[in-house]
Amino acid sequence: MELHFILNGKPVEALIKADTILLDLLRDMGCYSVKRGCDTTGCGLCTVLLEEKPILSCAMLAARVEGKHIVTLEGMKEEAERFGKFLAAEGAEQCGYCTPGMIMNIFAMERELVHPTEEEIKAYLAGNLCRCSGYMGQLRAITKYLNREEVSADESGK
Repeated sequence: MELHFILNGKPVEALIKADTILLDLLRDMGCYSVKRGCDTTGCGLCTVLLEEKPILSCAMLAARVEGKHIVTLEGMKEEAERFGKFLAAEGAEQCGYCTPGMIMNIFAMERELVHPTEEEIKAYLAGNLCRCSGYMGQLRAITKYLNREEVSADESGK
């Protein structure tokens, strides 16, 4: 089966079997930020953006993305580097295995929620499993990242 879609802003095509999982296709196409974890939609490691919404690529047949836009962390390097500075400042970078999936959800949350509360952030990221941390450093980094414009405005007003 021939498949056509937009990957990280570029038109691509692939020959796939009818039962090809999106996670496998993306990794075969060099998108190694898309990680395999549980294969049961329980960890969030395989999160990508489909039409700007986070989805778990381990649970979607690749054929379903025909004509659609997929974004992986490889397509958001500048944004990821910016967020990575917030993680590092809070000592929350840990091993990094879960980070790509979490970051994809953070970018989706940033587009969807305005000034999310701590509870909203926790709820949005409930499907992202990190085995290294207690999440507090990550939560501080996410909150600061999402509120960075306010912090910049406050600092420039001094």
